[in-house]
Amino acid sequence: MNLMNTDSFVGKHVLITGSVGGIGHATAERFDALGATLVLMDQDEQGLKKQAQAFSKPAAYYAFDIADENRLDAAFADIHTRFGHLDAAFLNAGIVGKVSHIVDQALDAFDRVMAVNLRSVFVCLKHSMRIMQAGSGGSIVITSSTGGVRGSVGLSPYVASKHAVIGLMKSAALEGARHGIRVNTVNPGTIETAMIREIEANSGVASDIRARNVSGIPLKRYGSPAEVAQLVTFLASDQASFITGASYLIDGGVMAGRSP
Repeated sequence: MNLMNTDSFVGKHVLITGSVGGIGHATAERFDALGATLVLMDQDEQGLKKQAQAFSKPAAYYAFDIADENRLDAAFADIHTRFGHLDAAFLNAGIVGKVSHIVDQALDAFDRVMAVNLRSVFVCLKHSMRIMQAGSGGSIVITSSTGGVRGSVGLSPYVASKHAVIGLMKSAALEGARHGIRVNTVNPGTIETAMIREIEANSGVASDIRARNVSGIPLKRYGSPAEVAQLVTFLASDQASFITGASYLIDGGVMAGRSP
């Protein structure tokens, strides 16, 4: 059952970072189907061009490394000038980083994960909130992870970054409330994306890793990017008007505990 009208985001501008990848792309498609005018960011310029051309209305896009603060500042200045307001932002860009135990993690690899997964979220959050404060508020959804609420062997920089964005979200929700800005996180578990395939490939024999992962999911399957997109668009919509400062697991029941 689709609880949202197909025109739920007509006349609204929605920013999506990391828009070319699995969850980002599925969410862009969902917002487009709901009538939004999209503003896309990703480092994959060719992917962005192809993506923007596939939507029902023209989409603005910015191709650069999300960790480049100067490019981010310039992009947001342009967004404010061109569109005047943002109604929703999905801060989704992220990387896994090197799969390695802490004692073997290089500091530059750690810093790279933090630059993409945490610092860029902070910068995007700051700019999005400024634009929304000047308008009539809005909704911001940040991609965290089940790794944002538990540990994971070999992924310490990723886990640290995903814990940190939950803290950012909670502070932003408190600061944004008086301006009509809501801020939440979605915390996906194992979703069928290129990122998960990368983790599988770096963790051993991919088929063995996948079988082990599925066995630990109560629903006995990976989630789909489209399922995450449904949650994101709900949280960004007026139907979630009293929801802020919260994290939403979408993990097939993993964090509920062990299934029989």
